[in-house]
Amino acid sequence: MGAANEQIRVSETVKQKIERHRREGESYNDALERLLAEADTGDFYDGFGRWSDEDADRVRERRQEAKEARKERMRERTEDAA
Repeated sequence: MGAANEQIRVSETVKQKIERHRREGESYNDALERLLAEADTGDFYDGFGRWSDEDADRVRERRQEAKEARKERMRERTEDAA
């Protein structure tokens, strides 16, 4: 990136947070661009904890049922092949 043409003021706390996230050789601008891009794409954990307990339990049960059905199909195929 070229020379800065704007300056912004940040608190010491914000500066320290940016410094903690900077990678080796990365300017403040580079770090901010990267961090803001990551924020725009979302975090893996976005959305976690938004389901009700009932919805989460229902999904867990269905996933478990699907897993058991897959295992049963694999057992049947293994027995058929033998």
